[in-house]
Amino acid sequence: MSVSADTAPRVAEAASPLQILTFLVNGDEYGVDILAVQEIRSWAKPMPIPHAPASVRGVINIRGEIVPIVDLRMVLGLAERKPDETTVIVVLRDQNTPPRVLGAIVDAMADVMDIAREAIKPLPTFETTGVTLGVVALPEKMISLLNPNALLPPRKVSV
Repeated sequence: MSVSADTAPRVAEAASPLQILTFLVNGDEYGVDILAVQEIRSWAKPMPIPHAPASVRGVINIRGEIVPIVDLRMVLGLAERKPDETTVIVVLRDQNTPPRVLGAIVDAMADVMDIAREAIKPLPTFETTGVTLGVVALPEKMISLLNPNALLPPRKVSV
């Protein structure tokens, strides 16, 4: 079988591993595509924003850009936890148009790993919020793969 020039990149992409950044929330491991990660920052208390959705803890200033900070525990329906020395903010750039930057509060960093794309399994068929893209099934553990595009509430149009 020969591969035409126009399908060669798609075949190579499907065969190439996906690199993910993993982190812990409530003792469970979650991950995001490393290409969505802008940076990892130590904990800094965000400035609260009145009437923001409950999952948005506030904003921080990153080199002149005002970045909303989302508490992943709240997005995932978990109990709040007081930040400690392992708490970090993973700054993500989503793929919306125009792209949005957001910080996700996580309990601790875990690892950067390459995973085979076929290791990503779809979620069972029940209604979800779209935050989880699938589950990475590895022999020793499972990792929930998160969708950075779905972590922030939808934008409201201002007048």
